[in-house]
Amino acid sequence: MDARVVVHPPSPTGGRRVRVDGQSLGLAYGPADLLEFLRRAGLDPEQVRLDDPMIEWRGGGPDIWGAEAD
Repeated sequence: MDARVVVHPPSPTGGRRVRVDGQSLGLAYGPADLLEFLRRAGLDPEQVRLDDPMIEWRGGGPDIWGAEAD
């Protein structure tokens, strides 16, 4: 099964683009933002874990949100 949620790599200015079922929902700056996007997409944030296989993390996992510090 393909991931329903794709969290893209951090942007140079921080934050990660989030897509659900192919639709861009915006830029998340942390787990709370991601869970809010999932809620707006009709998913129950109480039932979703950040390591859930329906979430595809690109460019780092759920602990990476901002641009890497030099």
